[in-house]
Amino acid sequence: MRSVATILGLVVTLGGSYFVYSTYMTRSNLAQAPPQQQIDVVGIRSELLVIGQAERQYLVTHATYATLEQLQQENLLTGGADRRGYIFSVAVDASRGFTITATPSDPDRAGWPTLAIDQTMQITER
Repeated sequence: MRSVATILGLVVTLGGSYFVYSTYMTRSNLAQAPPQQQIDVVGIRSELLVIGQAERQYLVTHATYATLEQLQQENLLTGGADRRGYIFSVAVDASRGFTITATPSDPDRAGWPTLAIDQTMQITER
């Protein structure tokens, strides 16, 4: 009886894990993307998080969010607005919030996702 319960518990655990994994992978178009796109999109997500953290640092010292140029002037960012074939833009609402958008600018990346992050530090696809 004990072995039946153990096997049943194992089946339920594996089934739940598979469900979570398959749900995440089908929700994300990244799973079906070519390897180079997967690599670049993960890099862009990382860049968005870095810029978001820089925005938070700027807010603490200046009581407002910043443009990309202001972040670079404060040495909170390295690199320009164009990275990995994506262009970054920032929309600032004083100290209330910001939205950073990464849009594919390279013609070879047509159809790749446009990503955005805001003051909640959640990355979304647009």
